[in-house]
Amino acid sequence: MPRQPPLDQRLILWLSLAQLITWGSVFYTFALLMEPIERELGLSRAQSSVAFSLALLAEGFCAYAVGRLIDRGHERLVMTAGSLLVGSCLVLHGLIDSRWQFYAVWAALGVGMAATLYSSVFAVVTRRFPDEFRRGIITMTFLGGLASTVFIPLTAWLISLYGWRHALWFLAALQFLVCAPLHASLLHSAPTGRHGADKDPSGPSLRRILTGAPFLLVGCFMVLVMAVTAALPAHMVTLLRENGLRESLVIAVPASIGVLQVIGRALLYFFERHFDVHMANRLIPCLLPAGLAALILAPLAAAQSVALGALLVLLFVMLYGVGNGMNTIVKGTAIAQYVNREHVASLNGALGVPMALARAAAPLVMGLLWSQQTGYRYGLWLLLALSCAGVAALMLAQRITLDRAAPG
Repeated sequence: MPRQPPLDQRLILWLSLAQLITWGSVFYTFALLMEPIERELGLSRAQSSVAFSLALLAEGFCAYAVGRLIDRGHERLVMTAGSLLVGSCLVLHGLIDSRWQFYAVWAALGVGMAATLYSSVFAVVTRRFPDEFRRGIITMTFLGGLASTVFIPLTAWLISLYGWRHALWFLAALQFLVCAPLHASLLHSAPTGRHGADKDPSGPSLRRILTGAPFLLVGCFMVLVMAVTAALPAHMVTLLRENGLRESLVIAVPASIGVLQVIGRALLYFFERHFDVHMANRLIPCLLPAGLAALILAPLAAAQSVALGALLVLLFVMLYGVGNGMNTIVKGTAIAQYVNREHVASLNGALGVPMALARAAAPLVMGLLWSQQTGYRYGLWLLLALSCAGVAALMLAQRITLDRAAPG
């Protein structure tokens, strides 16, 4: 069996820089653009929010096609063209003067996101370093997790100095001058499937994998966890207020979640080699339901002791933040570890639409389940049930795959 190449830390670090820039200049910039664009184009908050939903849906619908191209060895073309598309859209964004242009730009940005963000780059790392891909993905998410820390203040500063249109042109320049050249120069000699680039990787083996129990179970885990982690942020401030936290904590706690995510990934980076990876993959997803259980119990505890209730809410925040950060690694590696590595990009891409729908629908369902009388009680019970079902699905997929791989 040929020896696999060692992890190229230089490649990982440069790709991480491109991730930090793209996450920061697209995903985290939208919130800063909403108010000035609403004022200038005369949009309501609901109308402006449609743009980001379009981007998420476009990303999901393009994920499978992008994955197929990467599996065929076209990662350099995909990621370089994706960076050029993102840069071009940011330039055009600075020229918009109507709602429909705004929507069109963000739909196109969704296509660029599908080609450049985690799903694509995780597949690239997995295919290049099949024995050490998890280490590379941990490094990448650790650095990528700093995107909001770097780009929210940077973009806010640029908007205050030059206005939102010119700020977008600066962000576009980073795509043209940093991200696209990095992808073009680093991603040469892409590996292809074991059958060679001239064979179609979507043959019977891929079809069998897509309908097999491990893929369906891992897909269930990824979609359900996506629903849970997408539902909470939009309601976090109101939820914390309902649990009696002081206003200073209500503002500080959501801001701390990003830091907790980075801490979780750092812990995984430094200590992962000291414990079994499959045990870690069983325990890490359990942090989400454990945190939700603490949050559900908080009002009951607060009836006995306000301090105990507040302590349970803070325990939820810690478990949710650290767990969400670590779960990014589990989700990014589960397909390769428990389903198939050769078709990892296509398989992750096949989950693009259901994950996009879960991400779009979950906050809405959470809002519909809220009432003045019961608050978020029923929504939290639903999230707890979904998270437990997701954990069970991953454990079952893991058991099936490991049993098949066991000798004899």
